[in-house]
Amino acid sequence: MFTGIIEETGQVESVTPSRRAIRLVVSARRCAQGLKLGDSVAVNGSCLTVVAIQKQKPAGRGGAHLHFELLRETWKLTNLQFTQPGSLVNLERPLRADARLDGHFVTGHVDGLGRITRWERSGTDQVLEIAAPAALRRYLVFKGSIAVDGISLTLAALTPGGFRIWIIPHTLEVTCLRDRQVGDAVNLETDILAKYVEKLLARPTRRSRPMPR
Repeated sequence: MFTGIIEETGQVESVTPSRRAIRLVVSARRCAQGLKLGDSVAVNGSCLTVVAIQKQKPAGRGGAHLHFELLRETWKLTNLQFTQPGSLVNLERPLRADARLDGHFVTGHVDGLGRITRWERSGTDQVLEIAAPAALRRYLVFKGSIAVDGISLTLAALTPGGFRIWIIPHTLEVTCLRDRQVGDAVNLETDILAKYVEKLLARPTRRSRPMPR
């Protein structure tokens, strides 16, 4: 479980396809601290498992190359398929049980890809409009939460084909949104609470039988 509060942007070092999986290597500093094999890291909002950790030289700088293996399904359904050496990716370690929840509950399971249709400055902030798949739009509500490339953001408005959000300078500076352009694909994860509500309303539970006396 994640919060959508990005800890740092990592840089893609290599992308190596194989018959079994795609090996993605990302350089990280803050997120590499205390990380162990088998731990989870959200990369652009997609929960991935660390399969190797290669400490960077010179020693003592705290950085490392994190190795991930992506199944073809994950590769196909996320914008990681468009990464290449030098690409920036958002990184977040899982939520600690004793930590503050500053964003919203993010599972790291990407629902689908959106496309940036508007990306322009408005005063000191940025206006970002994203076209979302029709299957996801029913989960979008005004002032609700959504994760875009793993970033917890608030829906400022709904548009005919998607939604609009506002990006403050800090978010632009500390996430890979600073590299995004109109037409780029972004990972979307809608609010998990909406999915549970939909399922409960669509499939009423049976009343339990009374216990025999």
